[in-house]
Amino acid sequence: MPDPSKRLKNWQNPEMCLILIAAAGPFSFAIWMALLNNFSIEVANFTGREIGILQSLREIPGFLAFTAVFLLLLMREQVLVVLSLILLGFGVTITGFLPTEYGLYFTTVLMSIGFHYYETLQMSLSLQWLPKERAPRVMGWQLSAKSVAAIIAYGLLWLMLEGFGVAFAWLYAVAGLVTIALAVFIWLAFPRIDGHEPQHKTMILRKRYWLYYALTFMGGARRQIFVVFAGFLLVEKFGFSASTVAALYLANHVVTSLVSPALGSYITRFGERKILIIEYVGLIGVFGSYAFVESAAIAAVLYVVDHIFFSFAIAQKSYLQKIADGKDIAATSSVSFSINHIAAVIIPWVFGAFLWIQSPSYVFIAGAGMAFISLILSFNVPRRPEPGNEVVVGRIAVPAAAE
Repeated sequence: MPDPSKRLKNWQNPEMCLILIAAAGPFSFAIWMALLNNFSIEVANFTGREIGILQSLREIPGFLAFTAVFLLLLMREQVLVVLSLILLGFGVTITGFLPTEYGLYFTTVLMSIGFHYYETLQMSLSLQWLPKERAPRVMGWQLSAKSVAAIIAYGLLWLMLEGFGVAFAWLYAVAGLVTIALAVFIWLAFPRIDGHEPQHKTMILRKRYWLYYALTFMGGARRQIFVVFAGFLLVEKFGFSASTVAALYLANHVVTSLVSPALGSYITRFGERKILIIEYVGLIGVFGSYAFVESAAIAAVLYVVDHIFFSFAIAQKSYLQKIADGKDIAATSSVSFSINHIAAVIIPWVFGAFLWIQSPSYVFIAGAGMAFISLILSFNVPRRPEPGNEVVVGRIAVPAAAE
């Protein structure tokens, strides 16, 4: 019987599949995020308290991302990532039709389950399907694809808001349905793809991965400062409209689409250690500036610069790929997303309920402190990470049989 793979077109390969997967989720999630602050304030009458609760609820599925590894007992990762995209799209589609406090909580959790499984599985499949020497560059292309999808989404959003005055409900519906359509296309267009090694189907915590876990935990804390409070600052303090926020998001992703492919090459050339150090030094400056900014224009620039640093997360993923046993990738990706969201579940509510109401500056000063801790950790990344050389200080021997 002839091999079916020989009938595939050139573009039906793992790298293109990963790029399309990378683009499918951000289209709906980008519009959800761009509209959230205005929708929650103008339609659902949220204050800082409610937005903090909502963002904590949104991160609970991320904390439970480790459960993805158990679902792999029932289906392959490629199937699960498609189902996750469909769930993400459905949650976004119905958001605007439930414009109440509890309605928004419900649709947020639903959307978030799909989003966090999707993010977990995309990372896992990337590290399994891509050779180590190409992984940073291809992950850069994936980030670029995410940004291009977001650019199209924000451009469409801006046009529908400014040109046609489309209601929030229909904006969410269009966004979600596009993601669902892309998920169906990915399912139909690509063959089932196998990774280089069979994956463990249980939770795994390796002592020798401790530095990766620590960096992941701090990354989750840092992300919340941007996702929850930086955008809320622009709307609450400086009065940015929904169309202005959409335009700013558009600028974020234009810059990211240009920076990400080059960043992948820089990681290959200079190593993860140097890139991570640059990231955290930059974040200390950004968060410190947020704390005292009084100019809307400067706040907008900081927002764009802050977003650029999300591309540097490629270095963390590349670091894991270099130090991990190939069979650990799926389980470690799932566990790392849960670790990433421990702080994410707590910080939005605690910072919103206590720090923000005292002064928004306190939130961003705390963010600068988190970035400083991450900087200290990044100095412990070796220049040439590999199994047995995971850290500079605190090295744990690799058991030959187990790891």
